[in-house]
Amino acid sequence: MKIVILDRATLGFDIDVSIFEKYGEVTSYDVTKKEKTKERIKDADIVLTNKVVIGKDEMDDSSVKLICITATGTNNVDLVYAKEKDIEVKNVAGYSTSSVVQVAFSMIFYFVQKLNYYKSYVDEGKWQKSKIFTHIDEPFYELDKKRVGVIGLGEIGRNLAKKAQAFDCEVVYFSTSGKNSNSEYKQVSLDELLKTSDIISIHAPLNENTKDLLNYENMKNMKKGAILLNLGRGGIINENDLAKLIDEKEIYCGIDVVNKEPIEESNPLLKVKNKDRLLLTPHIGWASIEARTRLVEMVAQNIEDFIF
Repeated sequence: MKIVILDRATLGFDIDVSIFEKYGEVTSYDVTKKEKTKERIKDADIVLTNKVVIGKDEMDDSSVKLICITATGTNNVDLVYAKEKDIEVKNVAGYSTSSVVQVAFSMIFYFVQKLNYYKSYVDEGKWQKSKIFTHIDEPFYELDKKRVGVIGLGEIGRNLAKKAQAFDCEVVYFSTSGKNSNSEYKQVSLDELLKTSDIISIHAPLNENTKDLLNYENMKNMKKGAILLNLGRGGIINENDLAKLIDEKEIYCGIDVVNKEPIEESNPLLKVKNKDRLLLTPHIGWASIEARTRLVEMVAQNIEDFIF
């Protein structure tokens, strides 16, 4: 079996991928540009891709029998044409739940606890000049009794909700599909969730129901001081509207995903004036060492199931 990894760099070089060598001859590329994809997969039996697009043109005149997506989303592969060509496509799911939720809570504490401010206060030599034992000029709050609104109560959303309850938070949710009937938490409309939640966390897929789900008109109703997190998909929040609102109203935003990644120089979020209200991270939610290790093991299992 010839196995080709198209974007090895996306898995991180602290993760060992030698597990794939027991299934065949492995050729690994750190990055693959669009014009190189067809050539690189032409003679492969098995292709691993995270974000490299594999469409009709790439699959034509190839030996590919299995495409393993090293992620949950499948929009980078033409699934319809793959089926026509009798090429099996397998993705992985559920590997990153703990990692995403941990990053979400890191963002929450970043805003709630103001540790950056207090660390800077000490690092800049101000504490030793204080006339009193403490310095509490930047107010911070407890999570207890705060309302956490979860947009998209799938596996990750439920995990975040469970951990929010451990901090004695009240949890409500909005179902982006309209089909979730979870009775453990109170289901509310999107408008109610935005108006009443102290913390809002997005864990939904990007589809026709969620594209620009959050826009200027509904986000302007958020509570003063509310924290908005997006660890779901870029495109769920209208980025132009969010950038405008951050500079108009005191809301705090932790954004791990944007509409086009890597982020473009023209992205309006990079031009926000009130930068203390915005925490931008480069799509790291999924990527704890444990999560990426699970991912590789699950991809290997997909290959094994296909071969044997």
